Amino acid sequence: MNWKMTMEQLTQEQAIAFHDSGAWKQMGIRERAVFQMAQDRLCMPFSEFHKACEEVLGRPVYTHEFGMNRDGLQAELEGKAKAPTLEEILAMLPAEKTVVLMHNGE
Repeated sequence: MNWKMTMEQLTQEQAIAFHDSGAWKQMGIRERAVFQMAQDRLCMPFSEFHKACEEVLGRPVYTHEFGMNRDGLQAELEGKAKAPTLEEILAMLPAEKTVVLMHNGE
């Protein structure tokens, strides 16, 4: 399958084959981030997708953003939206599951 020719959803079998073939390694960083963000199934190691998103966006991307702000991340990757503030990122988490630790630098 030529990934450049399609942005349609890969089947589970196609996503596994794409991952296992290592074809994602031939993509540039932006291509990895945009391609994987458009897919419902993981087609490359999550760590590589995560790293690509952080490099392209130039900011830390918290793991919960992938599940709770996918549309926002996609718009940000496409240059259609600004990065959320830390306050907005934390607000995505349910209040009962939010614990914020502060480090004073010592």
